[in-house]
Amino acid sequence: MNKPVLVLNIDYYLDPNGNLVFTEKYHLERGYCCQSGCFHCPYNYATIADPNIPAELSSPWTEGTPENFDEEE
Repeated sequence: MNKPVLVLNIDYYLDPNGNLVFTEKYHLERGYCCQSGCFHCPYNYATIADPNIPAELSSPWTEGTPENFDEEE
């Protein structure tokens, strides 16, 4: 079986930090939500709360950066 070919700036792009970010088009063609909190998720995953996950762990990856986290004592 052939793997699909991903096209830069159509299926994904690179953000200013060099991270690969999938587009809404890619997610729709994949056909399901991976529940990773993707930036362009067309399935509104960020608005779905899972009662089994603490609130501080359920936010999408894009909301925090290392400099925003408290250091361990």
